[in-house]
Amino acid sequence: MQDIQLDRIDLEILDYLQKNSRMTNADLARELGMAPSGILERVRKLEQKGALIQYTARINPEAVNQSLLAFIFISVSDGLGCDETDKLLSEIEAIQEIHHITGEDCYLVKIRVASSGELMHFMKTSLRDIPNIISTRTTIVLETVKENQHLVIKKNTAENDEN
Repeated sequence: MQDIQLDRIDLEILDYLQKNSRMTNADLARELGMAPSGILERVRKLEQKGALIQYTARINPEAVNQSLLAFIFISVSDGLGCDETDKLLSEIEAIQEIHHITGEDCYLVKIRVASSGELMHFMKTSLRDIPNIISTRTTIVLETVKENQHLVIKKNTAENDEN
C-alpha cells in the first residue's frame, strides 16, 4: 500500500466530492476560493495518486428489486486470502463486498438479492461452485438503520497544512 500525501485542500476536495460526486469544478472552486483550473489540476492529481478512485451513483436497492440484504460468513479449506477463492468470489456479480476477517471464518461477504428464494438459489449455485468453501453462515438483515460509504475525513491530519 502506497503512502498518499494529501494537504488540507486535497482533503477538502475529497470531502466535497464524497458528498456530491456530481459537483462541478466551478462549484468546488467557488466553495474553496480557488480558480477552476487549479481545482481541475488537483482533482486530476488526486485521481493519479489513487486517492480518488471512483465517481458513482447511489441507488435505492428497492427501486431495482434488491431489498434483501444478507451477510455471509464463509470458511474455506485453503485458509485466509487464497488467490483462487478471492478470484472466484470476486467474479460473482451479486456480491457487493468481500472481506478477509479474523475469527472462525475466513470471509465476510455482503450480498443484495430480491428475495430469500433468490438468496437460496445463490447459495446453491454460485457458492457451491467454489471448491474450497467448507461452510457458510448467513445473516439476513431485517432493517437497516444506517448504511453509509462516506469516510470521515479529518482535515487537521494533513501533512502539509498550507493555504
